[in-house]
Amino acid sequence: MTRSSGTRALTGTWVTRTRFIHFSDTCRRGNTPRRFFLSLDFKSFFCYTIFTKSKSFNLLKTNIMAKAQGLKRSVPRNKRFILWFDEISIKDVPLVGGKTASLGEMYRELKSKGVRVPNGFAITAYAYKYLLKHAGIQNEIRNILKGLNVNNLQNLYERGRKVRDTIMRAAFPHDLELEIEAAYKKLSHEYGVRNVDTAVRSSATAEDLADASFAGQQETYLNVAGEHTLIDSTKSCFASLFTNRAISYREAKHFDHFSISLSIAVQKMVRSDLAASGVMFSIDTESGFKDAVMINASYGLGENIVQGAVTPDEYYVHKPTLKLGFKPIISKRLGSKEIKMVYSVNGIKPVKNIRVPHEDRVAFALKDKEIVQLAKWAVLIEEHYSRKAGHFKPMDMEWAKDGQTGQLFIVQARPETVASQKDPNVLETYVLTRPGKVLVEGGAIGARIGFGKVNVIKDVKDINKFKQGDVLVTEMTDPDWEPIMKKASAIVTNSGGRTCHAAIISRELGVPCIVGTAEGTTKLKNGRLVTISCAEGEVGKVYDGKLPFKIKTMNLKSLKRPRTRVMMNVGNPETAFADSFIPNDGVGLAREELIITSYIKIHPMALVQFGKVKDPKARKLIEEMTKGYPSKQEFYISKLAEGVAMIAAAFYPKDVIVRLSDFRTNEFAELIGGRDFEPEERNPMIGWRGASRYYDPKFEPAFALECKALHRVRSEMGLKNLKVMVPFCRTVEEGKKVIAIMAKHGLVRGKDGLEVYVMCEIPSNVILVDQFSKIFDGFSIGSNDLTQLTLGVDRDSGLVAHVYDERNDAVKNLIRQVIRGAKENKRKIGICGQAPSDFPDFAQFLAREQIDSISLNPDTVIKTTIAIGQAEKQTKKKK
Repeated sequence: MTRSSGTRALTGTWVTRTRFIHFSDTCRRGNTPRRFFLSLDFKSFFCYTIFTKSKSFNLLKTNIMAKAQGLKRSVPRNKRFILWFDEISIKDVPLVGGKTASLGEMYRELKSKGVRVPNGFAITAYAYKYLLKHAGIQNEIRNILKGLNVNNLQNLYERGRKVRDTIMRAAFPHDLELEIEAAYKKLSHEYGVRNVDTAVRSSATAEDLADASFAGQQETYLNVAGEHTLIDSTKSCFASLFTNRAISYREAKHFDHFSISLSIAVQKMVRSDLAASGVMFSIDTESGFKDAVMINASYGLGENIVQGAVTPDEYYVHKPTLKLGFKPIISKRLGSKEIKMVYSVNGIKPVKNIRVPHEDRVAFALKDKEIVQLAKWAVLIEEHYSRKAGHFKPMDMEWAKDGQTGQLFIVQARPETVASQKDPNVLETYVLTRPGKVLVEGGAIGARIGFGKVNVIKDVKDINKFKQGDVLVTEMTDPDWEPIMKKASAIVTNSGGRTCHAAIISRELGVPCIVGTAEGTTKLKNGRLVTISCAEGEVGKVYDGKLPFKIKTMNLKSLKRPRTRVMMNVGNPETAFADSFIPNDGVGLAREELIITSYIKIHPMALVQFGKVKDPKARKLIEEMTKGYPSKQEFYISKLAEGVAMIAAAFYPKDVIVRLSDFRTNEFAELIGGRDFEPEERNPMIGWRGASRYYDPKFEPAFALECKALHRVRSEMGLKNLKVMVPFCRTVEEGKKVIAIMAKHGLVRGKDGLEVYVMCEIPSNVILVDQFSKIFDGFSIGSNDLTQLTLGVDRDSGLVAHVYDERNDAVKNLIRQVIRGAKENKRKIGICGQAPSDFPDFAQFLAREQIDSISLNPDTVIKTTIAIGQAEKQTKKKK
């Protein structure tokens, strides 16, 4: 190049790869030779960088581009080092791995539908192979892995370390380095900064398959900025294909180590260190219930949730009514969120953990509108991948909120690999046959029961002390723990939520796991024999000693449905999703009592008239429990609405009949603050309960909260399959008063299909069946109270318990009478009492009387369904 004209024949070394062209040459300035490099993108004609300090080397772009176009040649996609997200689809797993193929798929296909995915590029699997070949280390790695024994942890660790060291020492190909730097410069230019902060994530070519997650097997590096740092992180990612956990996992899944390659996703970081991030599934991970999105959220970068270092917030959103335009957040559970991961400014490490202020810990990390937005994206992503696959494909996604812009982003999506693989026709139930002493509790993962000796291990370096069949107890796990997790009979962690590493791997292994116990490592002592039960709902329990349990298996394909509708009695929102898999025709009795005692725990009047609560301990508890809610009344409404909604959503669109609160005075008094509002009664069984409470001025404000909660479930969440049932309604006049108060608070009979039932549990309900039929849409027989009041027996008294029998002819005659009366008045009639659950012959009697529905406890549905079918068959033969 002559200084006067600024032109020169470009005769240096040209390297053409993918869509980039690199030019290098030596020229002179005075007597000093200068080496310079030029990287071009011939697709966009963008000049990324010229490595020279001299302004006199301002190469003419037209001359360079002419030469570039002359040298451009087509490189096969399978031999390119760099592929941008907009060039990648889900079909490119062999080229860029599952994680990056999915990012490209979403960036290309879902961006137009409003799903935000930060841009980035893939360093391809071919680049990994090119590195190994260029450095000539393939045979060396094979030799190191010869004779590998993953059951010998020392052998595994030693060989893994040697392979990683071999890759890290390998010379990095210069042309590969140039392309990575050029791509990074372009990404930085796109985001208008000199050195864009990126997440550098490994993406194996056998990753995110339908039946194997490979979750966390290789490394991820966050807040990577600058070309040299990116190259270092790239080498570390490549080496992480041979972490100890990755080697062990591939051996367990029978994958050949050399049939798998590693790609790397380099993606713009979302500044969730200034906001929040988390994980979400388009399916319930415990039960496999497909109509809910589960979202976990915590402050800061998302690694803490994945690693189980925090107990996050947990939200559920109902998909079918979300699609109808409602905002069905059916559950919100506050997590402790003790720490958050943020950017580090000291230069030693790119990220660090700091404590979360108390006021943030007691607040939800996401606003309701953000929960709904994420759920909508989860549905869009699931539907997209299901269409691509040609079958239902639930997804496991990671999201992040940018604290600078307030925007939400999806940063990963992969197939869910455990719950979606279950056979829906096989019902397997673990049942603890004898209760025991509870040592610790936490979040139940899976629905199984296990037992073994406690082995507390606080540091991964001590995992060689673990024995086959032990119960692993630790603070949290990460992929380094996997070699012993598969040996464990059960796993217990102090921290973590349903999407942490321990939860994901234990589901995949089929091992019962309890997370977030907070004190497992201190309360459980080494060598102690314990039973771990995850079969009792969302709360997992560690029991002292070895307790007996049984496993029930049923093939549902062989179960024939009877004419009589078989419904279920459900009171626990935590088991509702799992219960929905039992063949059923809906819920004949959804009890509020367990929701109030377990989730709310506070007397409703103590929230309405907090000033009247005298007990200082009760006042303090109420203040703590309602913190973060707009008002104390809103706490009650929200909690009750969520509990009922979980049940209504689980069985949607089938009918779910919720019975209004039916506590007796002595039971209400046991709630926090309850003693200041409840009278003492000699016989509360037939005292101030049911309908008589709702219109009483002393309780009507509390009943208003109940009505508002149920109205929210129907109007805001769209769960219009919810019906309402009035208990213990002694007179027709009482029924009219209750219906009027319900209407005042939004529950208008007949509006939006709302049906109002009455419990038939008092002889007056039978005698006046015609009059009750005029104000109610149906009846549900409560055989417990009806038997008590027909025979004059206090069912709480052991002295006369031998007289109590639902099968007494007097009781059966009343039931026969009300069934006929209801049918004459064209009203629905069912039963939700205990009798048909306990006595199959009683259920057969009801079927012969042609009752419309029988509601049963979940554990008796199968056997009673069979008995009902037999009774219907016999009745048909007689006719």
